[in-house]
Amino acid sequence: MKSELKKLPRGQVELTIEIGVEEFQPFLDTAVKKISESVKIPGFRPGKAGYDLISKKVSETEIWQEALEPAVRKTFVQALNEQKINSIGAPQIDVIKLAPGNPIIYKATVALLPTVELVDYSTIKVAGKPVKVEPDQIKKTLENFQKMYAKETLVKRPAKIGDKVDIGFETFLDKIPIDHGKNEKFALVIGEKTFIPGFEEQLIDLSESDTKEFQLKFPDNYHQKNLAGKMAEFKVKMNGVYNLDLPALDDEFAKSLGEFNGLKEIEDKVAENLKAEAQAKEDARLEEEMFEKLIAQSKFDDIPDLLVDSESKKMMEEMEYSLQQQGLKFEDYLTHLKKTREQLLLDFVPQAIKRVKSALIIRKVGETEKVQVTDEEIEEELHKTIHAYGHDPEMEKSLNTPAYRDYLRNVLTSKKVINHLKAVMTKQ
Repeated sequence: MKSELKKLPRGQVELTIEIGVEEFQPFLDTAVKKISESVKIPGFRPGKAGYDLISKKVSETEIWQEALEPAVRKTFVQALNEQKINSIGAPQIDVIKLAPGNPIIYKATVALLPTVELVDYSTIKVAGKPVKVEPDQIKKTLENFQKMYAKETLVKRPAKIGDKVDIGFETFLDKIPIDHGKNEKFALVIGEKTFIPGFEEQLIDLSESDTKEFQLKFPDNYHQKNLAGKMAEFKVKMNGVYNLDLPALDDEFAKSLGEFNGLKEIEDKVAENLKAEAQAKEDARLEEEMFEKLIAQSKFDDIPDLLVDSESKKMMEEMEYSLQQQGLKFEDYLTHLKKTREQLLLDFVPQAIKRVKSALIIRKVGETEKVQVTDEEIEEELHKTIHAYGHDPEMEKSLNTPAYRDYLRNVLTSKKVINHLKAVMTKQ
């Protein structure tokens, strides 16, 4: 086998590979045996007829075509090793010459795993910010918790601040209905300011079945650019007014939940959760700053389109899943943005490139520092995951596989590398 290497733009190479006739012979023998199992030759059992007999039943070209795929699979890997190429993804194969009795020649275009020349990260410093939980945060969370257990009672009186109301409304710009500006059943609590400024105040003193028309200006920084700063007309109908009877935030309320012995335990748990949430945000901010600096000061080979496309699609899948978890439809989100899937994918490209470069840095640091994950660590993480799913037999079966263990190994290795980088880069 002979191979020649040609570098292409955008992190790709082209291999021209030639397979000699003698080297190709074993693949022809295997192909003949396979074909003879489905072709009847008088006097021969299936799979036992030789090349000459089979070539009379089918064309010689068909035999060579049958032998080509396994030959390409084997010689392509040999060529990668010979040229010391670290490739990613499946190659694009173009057959240049396939003629019985002659050497086979084909070209394989493949993307390269980019190399990175890593900056001395011990010279780069990032600073973490202290995490604090303010009393007002705890108070607000407890109030939201309190509202979750409020008793709702339909009342026949005008709405006031603190009431929950069920309304129907339509929104118009210059007397023309706006897209997604109509809702026949919409619930809100007057005073919580979940709608545009001034809207909730217009609902005060409305009773069940009352209607009202009014104008309001959308905020200049409103997320829908076509509405930002515009004066709109609203038509509202009050479907129902509900009095909210909030339970007292005391020890009795805490005990009624069955998890706590008193209000102090709830406050402590809320503070713990808020601190953990704040710490997670700070960790994410610190990691982002850390990788921004590492990327800016390191040198990368060309990033193949294959990696960028793959990461962009992964980001879109993450967004789609997140919207589904919020009860939203991805297609509605695209309509709101006035974009197609393809246009959104293009928007993801800059961030996708950063994520690819971050992954390359993690891989490089892991190799340089010889970061390893033990089988015991993988088993421990697997046990935690299975326990989190309540030891569901089907889930346990799907997780307890070599593929999932490989996934866990990669995840845990990345965590170790990131923790190592943080330890070095935050050290004063």
